Amino acid sequence: MPSLDLVDHSAHNDTSVPPLANASRLVLIDNYDSFTWNVYQYLVLEGATVSVYRNDKITLQELKELNPTQLVISPGPGHPERDAGVSGEAMKHFAGKIPILGVCMGAQCIFSIFGGQVNSAGEIIHGKTSELKHDGKGLYVGLPQDLPVTRYHSLAGMQPTLPDCLKVSAWSARSTGTGTDTIIMGVRHDKYVLEGVQFHPESILTAQGRTMLKNFLKMKGGTWEENDRESDQLSNGSIVEDKSAVNGSSTPDKRSILDKIYEHRKAMVASQMAVPSQRMEDLQAAYDLGLAPPQIPFSDRLRKSPFPLSLMAEIKRASPSKGIISLGTCAPEQARKYAAAGASVISVLTEPEWFKGSIDDLRAVRQALQGYVNRPAILRKDFIFNEYQILEARLAGADSVLLIVKMLEKDVLARLYRYSLSLGMEPLVEVNNEMEMQVAVDLGAKAIGVNNRNLTSFDVDLNTTSRLVDMVPEGTFVCALSGISGPKDVDSYKANKVGAVLVGEALMRAEDPHRFTQELLGFEEDSKSNEQPKPLLVKVCGIRTTEAAEAAISARANLIGMILAPGRSRSVSDEDGQAISRLVKKEQNRRFLDRESFKTMRPIGTMDYFSLFEHIFSTNQLGPLLVGVFQDQPLEYILTKQRQLDLNVVQLHGSEPVEWSSLIPVPVIRAFKPGDIGIASMGCHALPLLDSGRGGTGKRLDTRKVMETLEKNENLRVMLAGGLNHENVKNVIEDMGSVGDRVVGVDVSSGVEDDSGIQDPGRIKMFVETARKVRFSL
Repeated sequence: MPSLDLVDHSAHNDTSVPPLANASRLVLIDNYDSFTWNVYQYLVLEGATVSVYRNDKITLQELKELNPTQLVISPGPGHPERDAGVSGEAMKHFAGKIPILGVCMGAQCIFSIFGGQVNSAGEIIHGKTSELKHDGKGLYVGLPQDLPVTRYHSLAGMQPTLPDCLKVSAWSARSTGTGTDTIIMGVRHDKYVLEGVQFHPESILTAQGRTMLKNFLKMKGGTWEENDRESDQLSNGSIVEDKSAVNGSSTPDKRSILDKIYEHRKAMVASQMAVPSQRMEDLQAAYDLGLAPPQIPFSDRLRKSPFPLSLMAEIKRASPSKGIISLGTCAPEQARKYAAAGASVISVLTEPEWFKGSIDDLRAVRQALQGYVNRPAILRKDFIFNEYQILEARLAGADSVLLIVKMLEKDVLARLYRYSLSLGMEPLVEVNNEMEMQVAVDLGAKAIGVNNRNLTSFDVDLNTTSRLVDMVPEGTFVCALSGISGPKDVDSYKANKVGAVLVGEALMRAEDPHRFTQELLGFEEDSKSNEQPKPLLVKVCGIRTTEAAEAAISARANLIGMILAPGRSRSVSDEDGQAISRLVKKEQNRRFLDRESFKTMRPIGTMDYFSLFEHIFSTNQLGPLLVGVFQDQPLEYILTKQRQLDLNVVQLHGSEPVEWSSLIPVPVIRAFKPGDIGIASMGCHALPLLDSGRGGTGKRLDTRKVMETLEKNENLRVMLAGGLNHENVKNVIEDMGSVGDRVVGVDVSSGVEDDSGIQDPGRIKMFVETARKVRFSL
C-alpha cells in the first residue's frame, strides 16, 4: 500500500518528566470532546498533576475551592456562548490570577468573553493540517515557522472584532484562499497570562504540540509582569521585552525596539543594495529616465481636507506595540477605501519584519490611486537612514517620506532632508519631545509629526502633541501621530494648531472606514448631495444623417456617436460627418451663450477616474458631446479624424491597446466584453463600454456576466450596449439589482432603427426619454 506521507507527532513512545511543583493542581475543563484525553496526556507527560471536570459537572465556586495552579479549557462541539458550560465563567474569574490556556473552543471562549464575536470561519475544517505562522513568543518560544498544525473547526474569532486586549499570536492562510487571506490561529492577552489556540496541539498531526504545552507549563503568575519577575526564559507577549529566550541567549538584550529595528533595517537594506538591478546606480538610472510616477506637493495636500482636521490614514498589518493587526489586508484596496473616506494622506508602512509591509505595498497603493482627482498624498513610513531608501520611495510613487529625529544624527537628518527635497518630496519629520522638536524647527521642516508614543518605553501620551505644538513657527504643519482611536482623542487637537491626525490600527480594524472617519473627526456629510439619483447617460450611436442628429439633440441625448470605421455598414461619409459635426457644435455654442443655463460649479473632492468622467459627462451643460467611433484603425487616422471633426470624445471599439487612451487628446470610451483584461485600468479610458460583440448587431448582453464584472471591482463604472431599446432598457437595469447603480449610461444603435435599418426620430425620442427616467422609476 503506498505511503500517505503522514507524520505521527503523538507522544505514545515518549517518556514523562518528574512532577512539576508549579503545576500540582492543574484543572482541565472537558467540553465533551474526545481530544480532552490527548490534552490530558501531554500535560501529564510534561509533569502536570491534572484533574479533569466536565463543563456542566462543576460550579465556579467548586473550582475556586480547588485553588488551581493552571486552568486549561478543552476543545468541544458547538458555540462557546451556548455549549461551553462553566468554561467562560471560569476564565473570567481566574484571568490575571493563574496561567490559562484555551484549545479550539477554549480559544473561542477567550475571544468571546473579552467582547469579540465568534462566527462561521468561512470554511469547515475537519482533521486537516495548515501551516502555522506565529510571533515566536509565549507558547511558541523556540519553535520554527510554518509548523503543520491540525484543525477541527467551522467557527472562529472574527478578526474585525478582535478585542483591544487580545493580540494575534498565530495565524494561517485560509485553505480555500490564495495565501493572502488569513485566519486567526492564536490569541494572547496583553496583560494576563492567557493564551488561546484555534488548532489542536494535542493532535498526532501537529508538530511540536507537546513543546507548546511544555512552554505553557513554564508560565507563572497571573500577569505577564508577574511572569517576567519569576522567569527569564519566556517572552511575555510584548515585542518590546527581552527576546533572549527566543534567541537562545543567556544575556538580556537591553536595546530599545527602535534600536533593534534600525539595526535590522540597515542589514536588510545593505543586502538589497548589493543585488544587481537594485543597486543605487540602478535606481538612479531609472529616475533619470523619468520613470518616477507624477507626484503632488505633500504639505499642500495635507492642508486640503473636508474635515476640521486632515486625516492621515495608515496601512499597517502589524506593529511592535499591538502585534498582528490584519495580515490579510490588501494594501491597494485599503488605500481606495481611505481615499473614499476623505483621507488627505495615506501612510504606507514598508518595514517587513515588525510591521509586515513592503515597498511593493507602496507601489501598489500608488497604482491603485492612478487617475484619481485630488488623490491623497502617499507617505512612505519606514526607518529611513540613507538616500537609497528615499530614492526607492520616489520611484515607487511616494510623495513624502518619514524622517525620525530620534534615530538620526543631526548632520544625517539634514542631509536626508535636503536630498528628499531635491526629489520634490517634502519630508514628514517625526519628533517626541522638546529637544527633538527644536531640532525639527531648526531644520526648517514644513511638516512635523509629533509621535505620542515613546519609542523607547512604548508608552502613549496623547498630550505630547498639545505640549509641543506651541514650539512650532507659523506656517509649519503639525500632525499628531499614534494612539488615536476615537473622537475623544482628537477633541483637544481641534482647539490648537494641530492640523492633522494619523490613524492606523483603529482604521485598519474598522468595518466601515468612511463611517469611522466621519465619527472620529465630527463631520456630517451634506445630505443634499445624495438626495436625487443621477439619470443615465444616453448615447445614440450610428448617427449618419443630420435628421437623426437633430432628433437626438431634441431628445436631450448626452452623446451622439458617428461610426468612423471604413467598411462598417453604419459608417458615416466624410461629407455627412462634417455636417453632423457642424450641427452638434452649433447646439453647443447656443447653450454656451445661454449663460442662464449654467449652474454654479462646486469643487469636487477626491474622486476615482471613472466616477470623475461620470460626473463630467452627467453635469455637462454644453449640449450633446460628439463621439467618433473607431475600430482597429491606425492611431494616426484616429488623431486626424478627431481634429477634422472636432470630436469631444473618441470611442475605441476594436482591439486597440488600452494605453492608446492616454495618447488621444480627448476622453476615450473603450469597448470591452464582460471580464476582459484591462477593463478597470484607471487613468486610461474615461469609461468602459460593455458590449456583446463588434457593435450594432442587436445582440443582447448577458446581464449575469455584467453583474459578475461589476462585483469584482466596486470602483468600476460602465456604460452598456447591445440589443437595447425603449421596451427593455428599464428591465435590463432593474435585473442587475444593487450593482445596477454602477451602470452610468446606455448606448443604442439598432434599437432606434426601423425595419429598413434607418434611424427613426420617434424611436430615438422614446429611447432617450425612457432611459433618462429609469433611475427615477426604480
